[in-house]
Amino acid sequence: MKPHEVYSYGMVSSSTLYSIRDAFPAPEGYAEIDDVRYMTGGEAANSSIVLSSLGAQVKLDGNWLGADESGERTKALLSTYQIDTSRLPLTEDYKGVQEVVFAAQDTRTIFGSYGRLLEHGDWNTPEIDDITQAKVICLDPFFEEAAYRASEIAFDANIPVVTVDCQYINPLLRHTSAVVISESYIREHYANRETEDLFRAYQAATHGQVIFTFGDAPIWYAKPGEAVRFFQPYSIDPVDTTGGGDSFRAGIVYGFLKGWDEDKTIEFAAALAAMICTRFPGVLDAPTCDEVFEFMRAQ
Repeated sequence: MKPHEVYSYGMVSSSTLYSIRDAFPAPEGYAEIDDVRYMTGGEAANSSIVLSSLGAQVKLDGNWLGADESGERTKALLSTYQIDTSRLPLTEDYKGVQEVVFAAQDTRTIFGSYGRLLEHGDWNTPEIDDITQAKVICLDPFFEEAAYRASEIAFDANIPVVTVDCQYINPLLRHTSAVVISESYIREHYANRETEDLFRAYQAATHGQVIFTFGDAPIWYAKPGEAVRFFQPYSIDPVDTTGGGDSFRAGIVYGFLKGWDEDKTIEFAAALAAMICTRFPGVLDAPTCDEVFEFMRAQ
């Protein structure tokens, strides 16, 4: 395995994705299943696959995998993308995280066991060498103390950290170079907060870039002290939105890896997420870097 450029830490799960024809059914209704795929779940796992498809060398770390059919399938699938999973051995007598996703048109519904994982704390402690040998850290915030420690180590080593949905009072934001906050997270945690005021609160909490995404509405982004800039996402006919947010985050990580400025990074991340949403299953069929640039030129 080659030395890693990206250390990705966070959620990893086994996932079964059902593609539903037409709209999601009403309660007690019926919908036709078009396709069924076994794939990975979890933000860190999906971002890692997309980054690997772009050509980045990734080491993935996070919660434990069970030594069962689901765990073996997940580890094997990750390995086909040349992702270093050496920190994720299969654990005997343990049932790893499971999820089932139903995707219909431009929506999706997820059933999983992430709550049980967070209750039990079944994840690895990040290793200092894994972090300091990387060029960029792709960090899920969900494992709290472990995530904070990873961000602290990276910050002290002057390594960029890119994270996702977390509250602006989360102390790890002091160590991040970029945080991506999704519309669904804002709706769940700050439903009554005015967006401009909320954006300023995130700017005050970090030295890095703040990015708000709103589906097909303009993306907001700026560093502390800057006026908000906007980018209109690419117009597409979505096939499967599963992994769109994880792919956008992967695009931001890739921009840091390549040393791009904020505007180019946002544009690339938006194009990458758009392409993922036009494929099924999008993450497992993630584009190469050249394909993303070709898509951008075509638009």
